[in-house]
Parts: sequence; C-alpha cells; structure tokens
Amino acid sequence: MKAIRQHAFGDADVLVWEEVPDPVPGRGQVLVRVAAAGVHLLDTTIRSGAGGGPFPVPDLPMTPGREVAGTVVDVGPDVGDAWRGRSVVAHLGMASGGYAELALAPAAALHDVPDGLAPEAAVALIGTGRTAVGVLALAAVTEDDVVLVPAAAGGLGALLVQAARHAGATVVGMAGGPAKVERVRALGADVALDYREPGWADLVPRRPTLVLDGVGGEVGRTALELLDVGGRLVMFGYSAGSPTAFTSADVVSRGLTVSWVTGPRMLRTYGGLRGLETRSLAEGAAGRLVPLVHPPFALADAAGAHRALEARATAGKVVLVP
Repeated sequence: MKAIRQHAFGDADVLVWEEVPDPVPGRGQVLVRVAAAGVHLLDTTIRSGAGGGPFPVPDLPMTPGREVAGTVVDVGPDVGDAWRGRSVVAHLGMASGGYAELALAPAAALHDVPDGLAPEAAVALIGTGRTAVGVLALAAVTEDDVVLVPAAAGGLGALLVQAARHAGATVVGMAGGPAKVERVRALGADVALDYREPGWADLVPRRPTLVLDGVGGEVGRTALELLDVGGRLVMFGYSAGSPTAFTSADVVSRGLTVSWVTGPRMLRTYGGLRGLETRSLAEGAAGRLVPLVHPPFALADAAGAHRALEARATAGKVVLVP
C-alpha cells in the first residue's frame, strides 16, 4: 500500500508519499481500507516536532492521522468476522496511521457509519463533532443567549453555529476574510463579521451572553471584553497560539463565568469519548449537526492540506481521500 510517511520534524515538505508494507491486524485490531482521513490543525503542530497540548512528540518515522472512515477488510485473531465488510469510522489516537490507503484501528474504537452519511462527514463528526458535543453540553445554550463564535467558518465553529441556531439563540459568527464570512452567513448566523477588519468589535449589535472560544489570543480577549454582565466564556482551544488571557478582576467586575472544556472535564461528559462520539454521529444522522467539509485533498497531497491549514486558507473540516 501507499501512505504518508514522516522521517523528520519540520515544515509540510517532510510529509512524503511512500510505498510501505500492508499492515496486519493484531489482537483487538481491524484493518480499514480508508475512504477518508481527517486532518486537524493539531496535526501540523505534531508534524513540526512541537507536540500539542497533552500529546507528546511522537517517535519517527511515522504515518500521521487520527481519524479515518472506510471499510473493514481484515480483522485480528480475537475480533471475529462480524466487523468484516462494514462501513466504519474511528478515532485512532494521536499520530496513528490514518494518512494511508490502509489503517489499523482498535476494534473498541469502531462505530458504524450511519446510513446516508458520507465518509468525509463521518470523519468530521468522530473528531470535531465529539468536541462540539462536549462544548455544547457545558455551554447549555438557550433561546435567550446571544452567542459569539470566533472561527465560525472552521469545522468546529460551523457545528457550534448550527447548534446555537437550533437552540433558538442569536448567533454572531466571526471568520477571517470575505469568502469565509459569506460561508458563516450561509450557515445561519444572524450576524457574520470579519475579525481581520479593524473595529469589528464595534459591529457586534448586542453584548454576547456566551462566547464559544477556540481561538484565544487577541480575538479571544476582545470577545471576553464584549461579554455582558453575567456572561459565560467557554474555552476549548487556542488556535491563535495562546489561550484567552483573563484575570480574577475580569470575572469579579461583571460576574463572569469562565470554563475550559477539553481534557478531563470532557471525559466526564456523556460517559467519555466514546459516548461523545456516539452522540455526535447520532446528531449527524438526524441532520441536526451537518459538518462543513472543505473540498477534499488527495491522500497523496497531505502536505498541501497542512499548508492550507497553516495559511488559514480552509473552511470547514479538512479531509484526505484516496
């Protein structure tokens, strides 16, 4: 088979398309013929050698890729044949071989792909979707909320905009550049703003009661300063490079609530990661969460996908397809 291999840390050029031996499933594993593999901004950080959050720097050489959807073509000796031939999706872990024509997956991580759900959408829901479900469980959006979503054109932001609209909230979606702003408007945001434009904060029509912040940095700080009295800041990432800065004085002066979702807290939501994944796929199958998927990149062009992500030139979930 062919796979993306990384022999050194560095820029996207370290991702190379190579012929490698077909993997053989061991105990507790299945072999999946990959129809779609997810790409995440965190993958670019891991590729550089910096690691990312709780993820250690991996050993080299490696094949990146943490999310795959496809068909089970072989099973380990203790798995049994029930999975063989089924359309599945799985989250593999940190850097676990997803950028390949064939990938090993733990049988315990498998979910059936719901009928009518494309592999690209299933990949988006198994990773990005489970995070969205965890964020929304803590945020508890209501119809009385004014919700501000930075990076609303991203895979996660798009799901949060949809869910907030379904809850009846007023949604202010933010994105970088006119094309992305139009996508946010198409998702149903009541107001769509370009955070690259000076003075964007002055265009927010009402003080938000809730900020769903996966960006951090200056954008996150400005969003926090916009929050109304008694507002909630729910943080789940910092794509800008640093979490949103705040002090106890910020909290006390307006009676704010500040929460961090990802990590141990999310593991207690819906019974842990598998419960979050099950809920996410069910919401997708019901049409309540519809992933925004960027036009897929060829599996062999993982380097191109990484470059596009790092340049903030994508909108929605980035996926690779054979």
